[in-house]
Amino acid sequence: MKISVVIRNKNQETALTFLLKNLVARYAEDVDEIVVIDNLSTDNSKQVAENYGCRFESIEQFSYGGSANFAASKASHPIVVIFSAHSYPVSHDFFKLIKERFKNNDKLAGLRCLHSSSDYRSYINEVSANEDPNKAGLIFSGSAIKKSVWEIIPFNENVATFEDKEWSTRVLKAGYEIDFVPSIFHYEIKRTKKQLYFRFKNDLIGNYQLWHQDVSFLSATKGFIATSFRLKVGLLVDLWYTLRRYIHTIKFIINKPKKL
Repeated sequence: MKISVVIRNKNQETALTFLLKNLVARYAEDVDEIVVIDNLSTDNSKQVAENYGCRFESIEQFSYGGSANFAASKASHPIVVIFSAHSYPVSHDFFKLIKERFKNNDKLAGLRCLHSSSDYRSYINEVSANEDPNKAGLIFSGSAIKKSVWEIIPFNENVATFEDKEWSTRVLKAGYEIDFVPSIFHYEIKRTKKQLYFRFKNDLIGNYQLWHQDVSFLSATKGFIATSFRLKVGLLVDLWYTLRRYIHTIKFIINKPKKL
């Protein structure tokens, strides 16, 4: 069973370089194809992909579900392993474990790899995707899917976000399975305030669409007040410890210990 790695990218030249170097240097024998799915980057992402011999595919109209379908459609092999440019595999047997799981379970539609303490707890505590598709369903970055299942059940392009979790619920209802695999990867990104706000807007819609988490004027107002209070308290605490560090530094300058 051959593996296609597809990478969702937008202006992540530095992160993409590291991910591709990692894949080529450590996992060349395990990966049969690498495809970069790029959303109109203006940096050197295309050149980076070409330098590492990867196929570069452009998508103009980005949506979470749409880009997921585009990524799966561009994969040539039965197993599709998905990354964002700012994530990368860590464990030496990352792809071997994925291939073994699919080989031994014909009903398997997808695998969720491990990248956080909450993932590891859910894996050790044997939380199932049927029990909690949020904690044990797929995450777009750091998951593997079987392309033949995707061809029958594609990602929903009408959801604002959580396209991975929504897909998980439908394939489970169709009788397929989703499981954890102890393949470890790292997810590394620092989002700007603008990017965090973009995710907030989509998550608000996605939580309502998929998990039916409603909001009201009262709850929104309470959230605003609580957040404002935490920011004020946090600022005062930061100022207090900034002052203490300054005073301690002055004391150190006046009473320096002897050098060893």
